Amino acid sequence: MSDLIKFIRHNLRWLAGGLLLTVFSSFGQTFFISLFSGEIRGTYNLTDGQFGTIYMIATLASAVTLVFVGKAVDRFSVSLVAAVIVSCLAAACWGMANVSSVPMLLGVIYALRLFGQGMMTHTSQTAIGRWYSAERGRAISLTTMGHQIGEAILPSLVLIAVAGCGWRFTWSIASLTLVIFALPSIVLLMRVERQPIIENSDVESPTHVRDWTRAEVMKDSVFWLLCLGVLAPAFIGTSVFFHQIHIGELKEWSKELFASSFFLLSIATVGWTLISGWLVDKFGARTLLPFFLVPMAGGCLLLGFVRDPWAIYAFMFLLGCSYGFSCSVFGSIWPETYGTQHLGSIRAIAVAAMVFASALGPGVTGWCIDRSIGFEFQLILMAAYCIVASAGMLFVSHSLSKRARQENVAKQ
Repeated sequence: MSDLIKFIRHNLRWLAGGLLLTVFSSFGQTFFISLFSGEIRGTYNLTDGQFGTIYMIATLASAVTLVFVGKAVDRFSVSLVAAVIVSCLAAACWGMANVSSVPMLLGVIYALRLFGQGMMTHTSQTAIGRWYSAERGRAISLTTMGHQIGEAILPSLVLIAVAGCGWRFTWSIASLTLVIFALPSIVLLMRVERQPIIENSDVESPTHVRDWTRAEVMKDSVFWLLCLGVLAPAFIGTSVFFHQIHIGELKEWSKELFASSFFLLSIATVGWTLISGWLVDKFGARTLLPFFLVPMAGGCLLLGFVRDPWAIYAFMFLLGCSYGFSCSVFGSIWPETYGTQHLGSIRAIAVAAMVFASALGPGVTGWCIDRSIGFEFQLILMAAYCIVASAGMLFVSHSLSKRARQENVAKQ
């Protein structure tokens, strides 16, 4: 614990900057937007499937855009990129407060997803992945906890704000918060960039890995297999969060019950993020790959079969375990495998794949709901995917370990 406190004290400005980026990415995350789904669908007379399709199209468009704009983190300073994306996210929140048509809704959600879920998270993890080496897992685990802070605090605050001043004014508050607090704080903290310090580690330092170009990575079959692992948390988590109102109606749960479960999700994610961050620094990210989807598989089975209220808490806890593992593993696996020189460009592809999965989730599951394919049955299929993907990650782990041994032999 003393080492952790010392690490935080010596790296406070960079960790705080990365943390704030992930905290305020919440305004573009599905769990936040879905809190307004009932009001939005009611205002524009949309079914679950129709709103899911709008959400899917907007998120897919943001994923495609992210492939191109994500390279900006390699070309410009982190503070400049952060200033632009926070400003754009604030404008998108203001747009949601004043949305007046379905086409405008599509455009606003596109901006929220691109600059919130996409670029805010991408910028934070790329910067931390580049600035840290031997303690990269610890640094990433601390900064990604911003997601859990948002998930723990915002659902209850939103319910209070919507009840008190309406859903549109709540989005105005989000916009003003970004402009008044987030923008100056993040720019001030991240204007000084950190140089990685090479320290003794039980695993080979990622700085010894050759720097792949994005063109080389795109031809690497292992990269695309890794992306299959990225897809599961994004698809499943987004689908459940987006359809939380539908799930509550299906199982006769209240909005308050679902909202309260996010706190347990946050606690589990934070705990397992810290644990897995330490494990990543000790054993390497590739060693943990086969395990991170196992809790999520169990959670999907529970939520699919059990209708008692405790099931949502169990699901959120198990989802948090997988989220915690995936935050540390996928924050570290890219620089550990492909180097740091082109990290922004490479991570942009991976994040775009994650955003793509989060886009498919609401659209595909909403389409199935409209066609009487029950969400509980869909959850069972999601669990099966997690099990198959875990087997695939075992193969990837062995392949990456073999590649690392071959590179070490070639250097000798």
